[in-house]
Amino acid sequence: MPRVLLIEDDPAVQKGVSLALRRRGHELEVAASGETGLLTLERFRPDLVLLDLMLPGMSGLEVCRRIRETMQLPIIILSARGDDIDLVVGLEAGADDYIVKPASGEVIEARMKAVLRRVVPQDPDVDPGRAGPAGQARPHGPEQHGDLALDRSALLVFKEGRELALAPSELKLLLFLSAAPGQVFSRQHLLEQVWEHSFYGDARLVDACVMRLRGKVEDDPRHPVYIQTVRGFGYRFGPVPRPDGGERPRQDER
Repeated sequence: MPRVLLIEDDPAVQKGVSLALRRRGHELEVAASGETGLLTLERFRPDLVLLDLMLPGMSGLEVCRRIRETMQLPIIILSARGDDIDLVVGLEAGADDYIVKPASGEVIEARMKAVLRRVVPQDPDVDPGRAGPAGQARPHGPEQHGDLALDRSALLVFKEGRELALAPSELKLLLFLSAAPGQVFSRQHLLEQVWEHSFYGDARLVDACVMRLRGKVEDDPRHPVYIQTVRGFGYRFGPVPRPDGGERPRQDER
């Protein structure tokens, strides 16, 4: 079972979450402050971090940013703050998901599984052959889209030969969209397929992840080539211009 680091200062929440996760077989460590959490991270090496925002000393947001500076470890914010601005700021800091407390053990477990599941979600509406030449299966090995090379088997993304450090949600979103270049997906559809939030929808997760992803894959995030907005509908991947310049991307409709 995944090893979980809970960074939380409220004893009642510590006890409730610990009981819920240990009953489900998780190995768990608890840190009561951000500073202690960062130290525990090095020693415990968890598979996922559950992170409170309102911590004594170093804030949860700062902890999230510091983890993201060096690690692409899945991070779920677990906070009593449910306002829009808190959620957006938390996601922009690099978190993969956001749970508002109080939350049941079932909800936390389900959201953890979704974040940890690194398999590219399968969409029955997507024709797998669309990622390659018409009528042919997707070729093995890295796919090339402009300056981006996507290796779906190894779950690696390169830009101009340099490996990109993508958080789990960013990687899943990029692989999902790029599996069907040019196809438009609504925010709700992406939320269900990438975050698996069939029971709770929040499009801000998608928008925040797109913003972070553009910052890593686009030359100019203000004029995206890869992750494009289709106003009133959602997002699509490309079309990406060919190296010979024969095909120009559609104008971004942000």
